[in-house]
Amino acid sequence: MGKMEEFLTELNIQKETTTDDLPEIDLYMDQVIQLFEKKFAGAKRQDEEKVLTKTMINNYAKAKLFPPVKNKRYTKDHLMLISLIYQMKGVLSITDIKETLHGINDRLDDDDFNFTSFYKSYQNLVFHNTEIFTKQIQDHSAAVKDELKTSMDADADELENILLITSLASLSNLYRRAAESLIDELNGEQQEKEK
Repeated sequence: MGKMEEFLTELNIQKETTTDDLPEIDLYMDQVIQLFEKKFAGAKRQDEEKVLTKTMINNYAKAKLFPPVKNKRYTKDHLMLISLIYQMKGVLSITDIKETLHGINDRLDDDDFNFTSFYKSYQNLVFHNTEIFTKQIQDHSAAVKDELKTSMDADADELENILLITSLASLSNLYRRAAESLIDELNGEQQEKEK
């Protein structure tokens, strides 16, 4: 296995909460935390990091990122929403996440809206994104090596890693800005509906 394959394996990018991972019964907060800790343990940067805490869940509830829980129990819909929040929180502000999930939360009581089907579509896209990312990171790494050879005649691993880090951070910012622009568009559409 090459260096890039090892790197991609260590990233643990295949982790996602699928509908099959989610129990059909409602869970108490401690059970929700255990479920997410188990599922995303490999995605943590440091072992002592927490994937989800009571404080986080309470903050999400206060921010109205998901509908109120009943009898201190979280439904499958809550779990899917918490999973979406988990994926977005590293990139977007709580306000942006709230704007993004507003349309879903409004539809949860609508019998014509199948949130599980929507979430499965999200899962399919995550799988597709993972395949695209794997290919792009390999291409990006090769481009960094080529750039170093042509611009600096250097083959130092440290310079290669620094250039790859800064380039990926730049790319990440472009994706974040694109997501924020779409959130602003959603917000504008919502404000138009409320007039």
